[in-house]
Amino acid sequence: MINLHDKNTNELIGKINEKQLQFLIDELVKEDRADQDYYINRDQLDQLEKKGGDETLIQMLRDALGNKDDMDIIWTKS
Repeated sequence: MINLHDKNTNELIGKINEKQLQFLIDELVKEDRADQDYYINRDQLDQLEKKGGDETLIQMLRDALGNKDDMDIIWTKS
């Protein structure tokens, strides 16, 4: 399993599978190949949803975002 965390607080957002992780890797901008962190905002979540992103993943990210405009997330394999 892969753990998603809020990069600033290290709070666990949730656990995702390899397919969900690959979707994020394919769709979100990363600075280099070794990056494990991503910036997300509401517009990006809307775009991920339009591109057929997993509903559970999108909702998890929306819940984590809460009333914030944006956030950085980081993933680690457990």
